[in-house]
Amino acid sequence: MYIKFTKMQGTGNDFIFIDQFGLDKFDLTTEQVRLMCDRKFGIGADGLMILRDHLETDFEMIYYNSDGNLSTMCGNGARCIVKLAYDHRYISEETKFLAPDGIHDATIDSDKIYLGMSDVHDYASANDIYILDSGSPHYITFVDDLDTIDVKEAGASIRYSPPYREQGINVNFVEMLSEDSFRIRTYERGVEDETLSCGTGVTAASIAATIKNANDVKHWKIKTQGGDLEVSFVQQERSFNNIKLIGPAEIVFEGKFVLAG
Repeated sequence: MYIKFTKMQGTGNDFIFIDQFGLDKFDLTTEQVRLMCDRKFGIGADGLMILRDHLETDFEMIYYNSDGNLSTMCGNGARCIVKLAYDHRYISEETKFLAPDGIHDATIDSDKIYLGMSDVHDYASANDIYILDSGSPHYITFVDDLDTIDVKEAGASIRYSPPYREQGINVNFVEMLSEDSFRIRTYERGVEDETLSCGTGVTAASIAATIKNANDVKHWKIKTQGGDLEVSFVQQERSFNNIKLIGPAEIVFEGKFVLAG
């Protein structure tokens, strides 16, 4: 059968969206998701999302990684799905929606989406490495020269190490630029490669940067391989609240895909 889709990207993190809002619902198999996300034989994307209506919120976001498995929160994808719901007139400039890690709020202001992220209540750190969950689990390490890192090789070696092999973890390499800005590159589990940007990754890294530098910076400017993002939050000891991931979301193209299986 033919399935309608929208291709979107948020700072180079690209996704396929299937709009089931107010329509008959259907799930996808692992093989179908993998095929659609394949950059040679399918549409090509870092992941796939389904937009559905929901009884208690404005809509629901269902997220698959490109490996075909259901996954946890995706910040860049969430900004994109908010933009899609707004363009389809399902929501106004302010919204609440259900994501894999719970209910999120978002505000659309011109070309930026201000996405409310889940609170972070704790973290672990040792030897200048930080582990925390910003909707998805993240490993953050700070480096002096980001361009010399083989992100795929170094990220995979950490992601598949014994502590993380079973559940997986996203691995972030961060280079400080100033007291309130940094560059970041991320290896994403489920994609099993470097992506041009990771929303939960920049969120986790912003919190880690504040902890590492023991400063009062609560609004970070971040340069990813695919574009610029911002993260702001309120800190109370080891708890981080009112977290906002701020950045653009754009439609790339729309079309129909022959869905087999």
